[in-house]
Amino acid sequence: MTFQNTLAFAQAQDAADSLRNFREQFHIPQQNGQDTVYLCGNSLGLQPKSARAAVEEEMHKWATLGVEGHFTGDTPWFTYHKALAGPSARIVGAKPEEVVIMNQLTVNLHLMLVSFYQPKEGRYKILTEAGAFPSDQYALETQVKFHGYTPEDAIIEISPRKGETTWRNEDILQAIQEHGDELALVMMGGVHYYTGQVFDMAAITQAAHAMGALCGFDLAHAAGNVPLQLHDWDVDFAVWCTYKYMNSGPGGTSGAFVHERHANNPNLPRFAGWWGHDQQERFQMKKGFIPMAGAEGWQLSNAQILPLAVHKASLALFEEAGIKNLRAKSERLTAYLEYLIKELNQPKELLEIITPSAPEARGCQISLLVNQNGRQLFDTLMANGFILDWREPNVIRVAPTPMYNTFEDVYRFGQFLAAHFRND
Repeated sequence: MTFQNTLAFAQAQDAADSLRNFREQFHIPQQNGQDTVYLCGNSLGLQPKSARAAVEEEMHKWATLGVEGHFTGDTPWFTYHKALAGPSARIVGAKPEEVVIMNQLTVNLHLMLVSFYQPKEGRYKILTEAGAFPSDQYALETQVKFHGYTPEDAIIEISPRKGETTWRNEDILQAIQEHGDELALVMMGGVHYYTGQVFDMAAITQAAHAMGALCGFDLAHAAGNVPLQLHDWDVDFAVWCTYKYMNSGPGGTSGAFVHERHANNPNLPRFAGWWGHDQQERFQMKKGFIPMAGAEGWQLSNAQILPLAVHKASLALFEEAGIKNLRAKSERLTAYLEYLIKELNQPKELLEIITPSAPEARGCQISLLVNQNGRQLFDTLMANGFILDWREPNVIRVAPTPMYNTFEDVYRFGQFLAAHFRND
């Protein structure tokens, strides 16, 4: 597509956008009585207008039915999580039985590591990307300590090459091969939170398996953002949050994927809870854990219905929009943002895009490395109605989310940025 740096072009793109009406289904934060330009869906997605009614429906059920709400209605609480499995599976490229919505992201990551990080003498190391999101770092650090190892010895971190800001896929694959005999697990983010780079999850999984290691991913910045085919890629496990691109509320619920080949492995260790026990025998209250088949067998406690209700409402929007349609719009929106930033003609020493340019290597996030007065620029943008986020030491992350952002949003951001640098 040939872009133009004009309001007329942006508005024409919006008029032709088959997804344009979805914006009306979200609450847009206001500043001075006007819609903000909200480009922060990579941190917290906007509230679907349907979310309140979804929660109130469960509140009404609670008020009128009490405990009987577990077994009454179209979506009884006893099996509420099952209603979310199919739509979630379509987003991450899985079978419904391979997916369960439960807990929060780092809780689920620890549960997965209990099962899939099983170090043995000589094969105990975990390979991950340097500078992973802190929760992932802390989870890996404490897991290896729990097994009696030190993070300095047991965790292998792969960094970009000197002078580069993103990873080369061949370097990751080479590192897996070099350390293969001592690797128990390859565990990485699907999309790097700081740079916005999408890792080649299929190739990484294949390389890990070729060396006898298992492979899992944190999809916090990938689920609802980039195409995923977890089952076909043969990924062992994955976890994700739902409050970023999936718009399910601050601190919202999380998802977990377990490949079907692990679903009924009796030798796979796990931490068990009542809600993961065989549904047909759950209320017999017997000793002896019998896990449910599939990812549901990793549940611990009964579902958190109110957060699940919000997520159910958001998933309905994804079902209506279609993940392929959202991705197609995302690629155009992000490419337009990149075009407008490059139109600024700022020297690399001042402003640098550190997100890959290839569409398959990024989602809808562009990370801007601002080497002079970066925090001041961020504060100025925020004060003028542009909601973004800042990551130390000097990165502004900009995320035009296809469900509710427009080409005009992106154009307005580009115009403000251009005016700022002209007047700086």
